[in-house]
Amino acid sequence: MRTSNHLIGLINFFTFLASIPILGGGIWLSSRANNTDCLKFLQWPLIIIGVSIMVVSLAGFAGACYRNTFLMYLYLWAMFFIIAALVAFVIFAYAVTDKGSGRPVINRVYLEYYLQDYSGWLEERVSSQSYWGKISSCIRDSHACAKMGKSYNGIPESAEMYYLRKLSPIESGCCKPPTECGYVYQNETVWLPGGGLVGADPDCVRWSNDQEQLCYNCSSCKAGVLASLKKSWRKVSVINIVILILLVIMYMVAIAAFRHNKRIDNDEPYGETRMEKAQPSRIHF
Repeated sequence: MRTSNHLIGLINFFTFLASIPILGGGIWLSSRANNTDCLKFLQWPLIIIGVSIMVVSLAGFAGACYRNTFLMYLYLWAMFFIIAALVAFVIFAYAVTDKGSGRPVINRVYLEYYLQDYSGWLEERVSSQSYWGKISSCIRDSHACAKMGKSYNGIPESAEMYYLRKLSPIESGCCKPPTECGYVYQNETVWLPGGGLVGADPDCVRWSNDQEQLCYNCSSCKAGVLASLKKSWRKVSVINIVILILLVIMYMVAIAAFRHNKRIDNDEPYGETRMEKAQPSRIHF
């Protein structure tokens, strides 16, 4: 019995440790939102799940140490719902980020992003006027585009060197006009119209050299935000899947240990037949 309680306590300790990467992933996404994506409505479920696992594991640990049956029941049921919520959350994260990716451009290392490549709930959420006004304002205030400037020995970066850069989705979609527009590079955030006609992409006329405007109202900027979200969420989802597998294993072991405790508390023989009558009744309670 004491060994079983120690096992349950150890499992809860590891469950508490498992909650740390989940909570850390939510906090990391929150910090990413402040600097780039500026979307705060997706990381909160992850933070809530992480905190819930921490609280529940502490309750289970206390229940094992003090042999409190109520706390153990609470722990097992709460962990069941938390695991179910984490499964649903991982599926949701993959479902809303399953479409869209950057397109390669001739003579460019960086990729370009198009809103029509994305669809679904997340795309509609980001593209809506009520949300995009806040998102674009947040990107502007983060000075993500202003931080792109590079110079070598006091000499500004040339167009050839800029074309060889691997830009982030935000930098590519929000800080420069689409390549097909034919703008001529002056520096990272200043582009002048070329000698020919401006491309047919509506973003070509939305581009502005005003450092407060740039391409923040472009569809490419919205696509860049979606691509950045997809990249961040796929990284966090991999960690969540690993933690989910560990939680399920620990949960099954905790159930087995808890049942063993109940058998001992009820003075039930373990691994032996419980038949007490030569002809037992067909109905058992």
